Amino acid sequence: MNLLVTGGAGFIGSAFVRLAVERGLRPAVVDKLTYAGDLQRLLEVSQGMRIFQTDIADEEALEEVFTKVRPSAVVHFAAETHVDRSILSPREFVASNVVGTTNLLSLSLKHGIERFVHISTDEVYGELPADKAVTFKETDPLLPNSPYSASKAAADMFVRAYSKTFGLPCVTVRPSNNFGPYQYPEKLIPLTIARIFNGEKIPVYGKGENIRTWLFVEDCVAGILRVLQDGRPGEIYNIGSREERQNIEIVKSLLDLLGGGEDLIEFVPDRPGHDYRYAVDTSKIERELGWSPAHTLQGGLASTVQWYRDNREWLFRKKAETEAFVRTLRESFRQLQR
Repeated sequence: MNLLVTGGAGFIGSAFVRLAVERGLRPAVVDKLTYAGDLQRLLEVSQGMRIFQTDIADEEALEEVFTKVRPSAVVHFAAETHVDRSILSPREFVASNVVGTTNLLSLSLKHGIERFVHISTDEVYGELPADKAVTFKETDPLLPNSPYSASKAAADMFVRAYSKTFGLPCVTVRPSNNFGPYQYPEKLIPLTIARIFNGEKIPVYGKGENIRTWLFVEDCVAGILRVLQDGRPGEIYNIGSREERQNIEIVKSLLDLLGGGEDLIEFVPDRPGHDYRYAVDTSKIERELGWSPAHTLQGGLASTVQWYRDNREWLFRKKAETEAFVRTLRESFRQLQR
């Protein structure tokens, strides 16, 4: 399989690339290398790997990549992913997530791609009530509530359209919240770990009652690889752990693991349109492809904390890059709520 991975220097994309190499594949990588992309994530597997610093929104540049790589399959991770950033700059998300995805679909059709795996998100479904008996199924309507999730839902619809109209063999994956090594510290878990290391206040939106299903990144990419190999064209597969926690519970678990006190918790103004709960029904991928997560939430958190202990230099370098943005963001949300 001649594999092209977009966003391969990102958090989840790089974990997939490392797993693919471990399983004997040799992917080529496309990544714009914005703040969220980092080739250090690929150091252990990058020898001899073709890596293209290319914006997927640039169709002409992307055409050159397809011509050089001649891929038989595309796994598409590349996206702007941070909900908070989408609230401040929605158009950037349209460029990467909608225009970029459409460019990839058009070129995949032109070059006769045999499999196109599109990585979406559970956020396209909208939000759920507290009742844990209710979960998102692949057949549920899309009701996105943030500019980020709206851009991903639009991308999902283009993937569906290329599959139905042109017969492009596409599969869509909708994972729940990922965590693990090398995650950029604008996200809850690495940001919390970095703040605890420094004895700094940990910002928690609202009262921290929002609920997410947390999936260790190694489990997620194992599921995506299974979909690449055996998923049915035209289908959608949810990937999740069934382990739901309130955000405040995650923060307290990290404090327990690192020996920090709850006095570090600082409740801050909630972000606009903050979805209450996400949870996906994973019975389809379990039944059809035999996938299930290998890690518990607690085990994954412990492993993640240890990785950041061992890689503090990387964590603090990335934390320094994002601190100014976090301050700007919090002030913007205060103003929106006035």
